[in-house]
Amino acid sequence: MEAEVVGTTATGQCHVHFCKVTKRFGTRTVLDGFNLEVPKKEKLALIGPSGSGKSTVLRILMTLEDVQQGDVLIGGEYLWRHAGAKSEAASEKDRRRIRQRVGMVFQQFNLFPHMTAVRNIAEAPIKVLGLPREEAYAQAISLLDKVGLRDKADAYPAFLSGGQQQRVAIARTLAMKPEIILLDEVTSALDPELVGEVLNVIRLIAQESDLTILIVTHQMGFAREFANRICFLENGQIIEQGPPDQFLDYPKSERTKAFLRAVLAG
Repeated sequence: MEAEVVGTTATGQCHVHFCKVTKRFGTRTVLDGFNLEVPKKEKLALIGPSGSGKSTVLRILMTLEDVQQGDVLIGGEYLWRHAGAKSEAASEKDRRRIRQRVGMVFQQFNLFPHMTAVRNIAEAPIKVLGLPREEAYAQAISLLDKVGLRDKADAYPAFLSGGQQQRVAIARTLAMKPEIILLDEVTSALDPELVGEVLNVIRLIAQESDLTILIVTHQMGFAREFANRICFLENGQIIEQGPPDQFLDYPKSERTKAFLRAVLAG
């Protein structure tokens, strides 16, 4: 499918683009005419109640979910394109190629239990990117150093805390050299005392890279300091969005105000 560059923003070419996207699971509509533009290098926080469509947005970008209607583009290339009454997917070859530009870290760590931390990180670059084994392992050690786990290179997941496993998962995603990173409630499965160590790694990555990052989170304090923009989703649409200080301190929608009161009270 031929690449096509679409809308731009004040900060540059649109890196991620959803245009009038509808996503259904059976009779339930999860995204309803959903629109979103994310410029290159933006750090975007997606918040909202359970079932609002936040995680579905990320899963569509990873080609883990299809769409019924609308356009979805990454870097100006179509993953899904409106065609008549429904949307058509890019060819599987194009989807695989475009998907390599995107990395995702899930709620659960999904590490291979029979592999050490360093091998969990090195394996995909060797098999998918064709990186020489020595280079892949050197890169893996460097990434473990970045996430503060160099001394755990030879440890198996069963001997790592949840926070350590999630940091290995983040390093594994970075090893594939994506342009866009998707983070889906990456601290929700962690004990409270381990949340900070994972958020600190995400802060470091954001500060030291030009990656475009989309994060689904309920950590409002982190969203305030990390994000360039916060979007509040409900019923498959963006209800309100804006810069963190404006959004969190002066929300306009009554629904946004009620949600923030509930989250911050918790």
